[in-house]
Amino acid sequence: MYVVLCFDNTYYCGITTNLQRRLNQHNGVKSGGAKYTRSRRPCKLIYQEEHANRSVASKREYEFKKLTRKKKENIIFR
Repeated sequence: MYVVLCFDNTYYCGITTNLQRRLNQHNGVKSGGAKYTRSRRPCKLIYQEEHANRSVASKREYEFKKLTRKKKENIIFR
């Protein structure tokens, strides 16, 4: 699971098996970035977690996305 800070000071959370490729996609270096980040470039990686498998990472992403911005920042900047 990873979190990027977008140019407009919003957070985007996602999961991937190849973080560098995904960041390149979000920043337009490669095709395939999320629609949300296309208009909010550049995106900067600010947090990442490793998980045993995609299922665990997906559940963690879901939990993280439900948090308030303040709670997200407590995790990111602890």
